[in-house]
Amino acid sequence: MIDVADRLNSVEEYYFSKKLREVNSLIADGKPIINLGIGSPDMQPPQKVIDALTEGLLNPVAHKYQSYQGLPELRQAIAGFYKNHYGVSLNSNTEVLPLMGSKEGIMHISMAYLNKGDEVLIPNPGYPTYQSVTKLLEAKPVFYELDASNNWLPDLKTLAQSDLSKVKLMWVNYPHMPTGAVPNENVFEDLVAFAKKHDILIVNDNPYSFVLNDNPTSILKVKGAKDVCLELNSLSKTFNMAGWRVGMVVGNSAHINNILKVKSNMDSGMFYGIQKGAIEALKCSNMWFATLNNVYRERRDLVWKLADALHCTYDENATGLFVWAKLPAFIKAEEFIDSILKKNHLFITPGTIFGSKGEGYIRFSLCAQTEDLEEAIARVK
Repeated sequence: MIDVADRLNSVEEYYFSKKLREVNSLIADGKPIINLGIGSPDMQPPQKVIDALTEGLLNPVAHKYQSYQGLPELRQAIAGFYKNHYGVSLNSNTEVLPLMGSKEGIMHISMAYLNKGDEVLIPNPGYPTYQSVTKLLEAKPVFYELDASNNWLPDLKTLAQSDLSKVKLMWVNYPHMPTGAVPNENVFEDLVAFAKKHDILIVNDNPYSFVLNDNPTSILKVKGAKDVCLELNSLSKTFNMAGWRVGMVVGNSAHINNILKVKSNMDSGMFYGIQKGAIEALKCSNMWFATLNNVYRERRDLVWKLADALHCTYDENATGLFVWAKLPAFIKAEEFIDSILKKNHLFITPGTIFGSKGEGYIRFSLCAQTEDLEEAIARVK
């Protein structure tokens, strides 16, 4: 046997990759599983997006290698989107880099900036990929704890009292996943000041800002933020395009150029038709968001009823594609979801996959039809 790289000893297979094999096995055995675990939008993208994709297939250049930086029209559409919805001005030639999903951006940014032994500030609870990518690059995750008592916002005063001399990157994610917490008006200003004081590059992962949220925000709106911040964004949740793999990283030209050095060695450009579809998506009017959120609002009401039936509590002011619910006292998250999967054939995500601060919580996805949610409530009751 050929030994694997030592770095693989520091990470495990992604939770959903493993758990979905179990769920799919139950489905194959005839169990009527309702999947409320995955945030994979089940609705269609806008029709004009699909039309642009199909029309793009007929273009003579569609099947050639594409630019590592994406079509100029796509970069312009991203810049226009940021200007229209976030009030952020971006130079489409130098401050925008399309990605094949924002998840790859986590790796590209980390590879561009981290050396072995560098430290990375990671939210707990938070997206597991921040930790796994950090470990794969032999850097050190340093967790900063988030808590419901502080609306899941970072305690920067306490963090500043720790040794930050080896910290190179800090991951933040607002609106927050998994909790749905939204940033208050000062948190981005405080983060930018913190980054400048401690010479840390902050990356805000921002794919949920339009889902059940009337006030989409960007950390780059803060004066001077481009000096010390990058922002990741995605079309996956906002436009029901998760399988298309379209995202972006935006920031100043120096940071973008550093990331491009990595990305240009990892892929050979995004498929032309997908880029053309993404351009149309980014031009959607506010009516699209209103229509989308009407559906999610109806589903969230049903998920709240399901959470009530399971004796859980939740924050009705939270946003995003999920409902983050607190279990009754002394109940362990993973034991609970395994029991519900076995008894009620419902798959719900345990909060522990997002970190130790997720113990005692579960996460429901809103990516399920109302009929399935009503059936889930009936099974529990």
